[in-house]
Amino acid sequence: MDRLKKRGLEIHLEETASEVHPKDRILLTDKGKYQYDDLILAPGRRGFSFLQDLMKRLRIPFIDHVLDIGIRLETTIEQYPIVKDYYDPKFLFPDKVRTFCTNAFRAYVVQEKYLTASGDPYYSVNGHAYSSKRQENGLVNFALLKTVMFTEPLASGQKYAEMIGLQAMLLGGGRPIMQRVGDFRLGKRSTEAAFTGDLYFFEPTLHCTPGDISLSIPAKILRGIWKAMKLLDTIVPGVLHPSTIMYYPEIKLYGNKPTFIDPYFQALPHLYLIGDGAGTSRGITAAWASGIRAVEGILRQGNSQG
Repeated sequence: MDRLKKRGLEIHLEETASEVHPKDRILLTDKGKYQYDDLILAPGRRGFSFLQDLMKRLRIPFIDHVLDIGIRLETTIEQYPIVKDYYDPKFLFPDKVRTFCTNAFRAYVVQEKYLTASGDPYYSVNGHAYSSKRQENGLVNFALLKTVMFTEPLASGQKYAEMIGLQAMLLGGGRPIMQRVGDFRLGKRSTEAAFTGDLYFFEPTLHCTPGDISLSIPAKILRGIWKAMKLLDTIVPGVLHPSTIMYYPEIKLYGNKPTFIDPYFQALPHLYLIGDGAGTSRGITAAWASGIRAVEGILRQGNSQG
């Protein structure tokens, strides 16, 4: 960060953007007002709603029809030893199901809070891996996500995600739901007794509500994920061990698809929208690549004017 500051870059942390006035080229935040020549907005997945509201106010055409819905699996490294050689293995399965965001060795499942358009809270699970300063817990977690794409009638992916999240909150008593694979295969809900360590050899890293995810997750999505789990178990035997924990829901919103006026993600003159929240990427590598493309567009525009 010091190196960036020496190059003349100003960094403002813990400051929230609130409004953009493209005609006057002004960015408003909760701490001030900034004049800009060119503005790149990259709010990320968690800024999905912010960007959508902004595009509505600025009358930037967009569609919102794609999202990922699934579960996060937690098991031991012994049951998923592939991470010893490939830290974040990627698997693609039929029915648009894929693995995503593997965390291992010092791995923990977490919950992230989101708000619907009306202000109602819901949670989506996620995974983290801590640095070497933290003691290893011998666990691994990763997501299995199914991509859902709406066609006709064109529905809102965000509203559908909110409905899914709120339904899970209702069944989970205000928390995500967790279920052991052993209970799921027997067609019964998990209870608190399944997570005490007496029946199985590891406890959950996120203590949420024991239950039955099949009561909440849509059947078509669940079928695709269960098929993927069985296929994955043939590649890495151990995934379907009865102790494996399934956390639900994990929701990823990528569906804002603005109409751009050039190939460099320019939505309005001098305003660029990039990253997962703007639908130009689906992961960290493509996110920074979309930033590079936007900068190339700004430089190209500057050269043509100069």
